[in-house]
Amino acid sequence: MTDSNPRALRLGTRRSKLAMAQSGMVAEAVRELTGRPVELVEITTYGDISREHLAQIGGTGVFVSALRDALLDGSIDFAVHSLKDLPTAQPDDLTLAAVPVREDPRDVLVARDGLAFEELPDGARVGTGSPRRMAQLNAWARSLGRRVEAVPIRGNIDTRIGYVEKGELDAVVLAAAGLSRIGRIEEATEHLSPDMVLPAPGQGALAVECAARNAQLAAQLAELDDPFTRAAVTAERSLLAALEAGCSAPVGALADLQADGQAVTEMRLRGVVGTTDGGTLVQLSTTGHVPASLGDAATPVNMGRELAAEMLAKGAAGLMGERAL
Repeated sequence: MTDSNPRALRLGTRRSKLAMAQSGMVAEAVRELTGRPVELVEITTYGDISREHLAQIGGTGVFVSALRDALLDGSIDFAVHSLKDLPTAQPDDLTLAAVPVREDPRDVLVARDGLAFEELPDGARVGTGSPRRMAQLNAWARSLGRRVEAVPIRGNIDTRIGYVEKGELDAVVLAAAGLSRIGRIEEATEHLSPDMVLPAPGQGALAVECAARNAQLAAQLAELDDPFTRAAVTAERSLLAALEAGCSAPVGALADLQADGQAVTEMRLRGVVGTTDGGTLVQLSTTGHVPASLGDAATPVNMGRELAAEMLAKGAAGLMGERAL
């Protein structure tokens, strides 16, 4: 086969509208980068077919393992994941080749009648399947002298927004990035400030993964990597790993890169762990220098570990044991 007709690269993706949109964006970038055609290979994961709540099925890896199996058996060449779905430990036989520029990491509210969170009535029914969101929304409502009823929901973005449109819920909370990527961000009635609701570690970022044995492809895909995004999500995921918490634990984290003029010099990492009723939150932050060589992962990793140690010292461990079912 000549190079004038190169074999198409097979990109493994989940089948949801959001996953297909995300993978389509990466496929286009890879086509431009490599000059090779890219075809999407749809793969159904356990998380897609299970009807249980994510907190019950464990969360960690349920949307990822089928894609990773396909990478290892050679039926796909690379895969695109939502980074927040990836377990924190990276397998030796797989390479996290690129973390592209991150979308907005915040959560958004989609509420009836255009309401913001602080305008919701007392006892409002707010849909989310995430213990992290439940903990922070309940704490926020308490601070206002009110309460919300967090209703566990599953399903794709259409399904979730549908609960509000049909009047079954007053509001749902979703990731801003997902709404943006499918062209529906204008339906958000409020972008939730990270001061009130910290996102999931890695939220808004994508992970492009391939088999470690495919070093040439990994090197090409690495061109899509954004070093600032990688440094930020490395710090967030290091915090999550050091708290020994999975994707379904009530942990929020966000690393902000702070520029001094043109150069990014500092990174602030914020973390939160709480009981799902919002009665107790441990919320701390730390600031560190961004390494001159952004390829040096040690600084973000250490920031995450150090902040986790401080949070554990303040009682975070006891807040994560109870899973919201």
